[in-house]
Amino acid sequence: MDDMGWGDLGVLGQPSKETPNLDAMAAEGMLLPNFYTANPLCSPSRAALLTGRLPVRNGFYTTNAHARNAYTPQVIVGGISKDEILLPEMLKKKGYVSKIVGKWHLGHRPQYHPLKHGFDEWFGAPNCHVGPYNDTNEPNIPVYNNSEMIGRYYEEFKIDRRTGESNLTQIFLQEGLDFILRQNAAQRPFFLYWAPDATHTPVYASESFRGKSQRGRYGDAVMELDHSVGQILSLLKSLDIDNDTFVFFTSDNGAALVSGIAGGSNGPFLCGKETTFEGGMREPAIAWWPEHIKAGSVNFQLSNVMDLFTTSLALAGIDAPDDRILDGLDLTPVLLNNSDSLKNRAIYYYRGNEMMAVRLGQYKAHYWTWSNSWEQFKTGINFCPGQEVPGVTTHEQMNHTLQPLVFHLGRDPGEKYPVSVLSREYLDIMKELMPIVQKHQQTLIPAVPQLNMCDQSVMNWAPEGCEKLGKCLQPPKPNPWKCVWPH
Repeated sequence: MDDMGWGDLGVLGQPSKETPNLDAMAAEGMLLPNFYTANPLCSPSRAALLTGRLPVRNGFYTTNAHARNAYTPQVIVGGISKDEILLPEMLKKKGYVSKIVGKWHLGHRPQYHPLKHGFDEWFGAPNCHVGPYNDTNEPNIPVYNNSEMIGRYYEEFKIDRRTGESNLTQIFLQEGLDFILRQNAAQRPFFLYWAPDATHTPVYASESFRGKSQRGRYGDAVMELDHSVGQILSLLKSLDIDNDTFVFFTSDNGAALVSGIAGGSNGPFLCGKETTFEGGMREPAIAWWPEHIKAGSVNFQLSNVMDLFTTSLALAGIDAPDDRILDGLDLTPVLLNNSDSLKNRAIYYYRGNEMMAVRLGQYKAHYWTWSNSWEQFKTGINFCPGQEVPGVTTHEQMNHTLQPLVFHLGRDPGEKYPVSVLSREYLDIMKELMPIVQKHQQTLIPAVPQLNMCDQSVMNWAPEGCEKLGKCLQPPKPNPWKCVWPH
């Protein structure tokens, strides 16, 4: 999902009862309350999911400024590197057919498209559904069916900014259902990456879901996405392939608290999207595989979106690439045997090119803290509304590397009360953490950053297929610049 928070699911405490299907999925599968993304922003998170590698390793970061979040707006020149191996490329080894439905966000120029990186089918858009634009300074985002555009958001694919109505989620749902039906009929193994973006601003829902929730447009969008997940699981059951199909539900980053009532909930956790506090990186996560994953189980294993790369390969019987460092671990012992064999793994919280924090067990050590700059904050951009913690949610980049801020997340999930640096508890956890962090930093070889350069001429002016629709636009002359990432 997109910008959906840990606290948006009923099974994780949301009282508005918008997720009966996801709650049932958890009751039939395994809930993972300690599941994390690899970055508190969309594009790097998705790159990490499909490569099993931290964004700083796969190139989805910037070096234009220290500890800045970067992504793939229309002006971005870069995208996913040809040197990276994506999950669908690996699954081809066992004859899997792969489809992405919805938001790609790993580069909109042709060489970065999903069909160039292992996917066999694509229905969706290279960027998020922001807009509408006027075609003079910026074109509307194209929607693709495989390698050719079939229209643009706000034009052929309507989104009503005034009412919040759009049937995009229903379109994406039908694309996913049709794909499953076709692959089942052909008896081919398949991988469906279903990535709708209705919970990203501007939030939308179809007519039959508008006004049905207690949380306004955002809640309506959650209800429709929940219903869609229920439809997908019901189809797997009706085709009698549920016992042969592994399904995993999660989100790309924490809820965007900066969006106010148009954003979701991160439950008891601090701040939201864009930050490396818990609210920005702890994600809702449910694993479902009837007769293989014990129904109604809960496992507190520290786990990460990158683990889905390695775990999917293990379930498919495919060896992981051995020519590169993978950050994702194989979770099959956890999912299938409820094992605690991975209990000593660490979780790294990155923001751009900087390791901001590390979690080991119940403890989280902040080596840097920053929410956003004073300049941004004074314009009304607030990633931690109503949650300011003095000395923690700082508006200047604070370096704590000589004496990290440590929190016990079991006692203090909101990261409000640092463990005293004078206590034996602090000394013990830092003694355990220091060699782990040192090894990680010494063996880290950053990739060439893909998110440094911008150019208005590379926008979606004339996507493949635009000629057939009469939708080609004239791009401006190239004029590259170093992208500015304010936070």
